[in-house]
Amino acid sequence: MKSNVGSTDKIIRVILGLGIIGAGVYFKNWLGLIGLVPLLTAFIGFCPLYSLFGINSCKAPSVKK
Repeated sequence: MKSNVGSTDKIIRVILGLGIIGAGVYFKNWLGLIGLVPLLTAFIGFCPLYSLFGINSCKAPSVKK
């Protein structure tokens, strides 16, 4: 599994995931569990949908000469 989630993308996913979980707790709704998906993809650095659509938000490695 090659990493396809960049650092900025990871930060956004963590904030979004925590926000969704927080909303679920606030409204006492089980749909807050959906917030685990962006958190999980941020922590493992891989998003299956990105690979399906050929998206990669990681920076390209620098080429040394």
